[in-house]
Amino acid sequence: MLLRWRRWRRGRPFWGGLVTVAAGVEIAVIPLAPMKVMLHQGVAGAMSVLLGAVLIVLGLSAWFTPHYRTLTGILTAMIAAAALVLSNLGGFLIGTVAGLIGGGLVFGWQPRTAPAPEPPHPIPPLVEEEA
Repeated sequence: MLLRWRRWRRGRPFWGGLVTVAAGVEIAVIPLAPMKVMLHQGVAGAMSVLLGAVLIVLGLSAWFTPHYRTLTGILTAMIAAAALVLSNLGGFLIGTVAGLIGGGLVFGWQPRTAPAPEPPHPIPPLVEEEA
């Protein structure tokens, strides 16, 4: 079971997706305060929840569709940067920074390739003969 989990985790940008989901949760949870506080935030509170939900979906997308990692990483960085302006300084800067790091990790992830096969007949090393 543990071996299957490791194989699944290494076959996708797991850590980038995890950081992206955490950034989305952080951005979305901050405006979910009591109703008196929420009424003072207005549209910014709704935008924070929306941007956080989009970041969570992008993080899950990085896990379950790793072949779209380039698009997911770029969109994650763009949404995290937009959250800085549109929602409470992007979760008090923590969510924006985590989103940018997660987007970079997703964008930069490369799948492991199989090692190159060895030649069928290895060439023997050159040995100097003693005279």
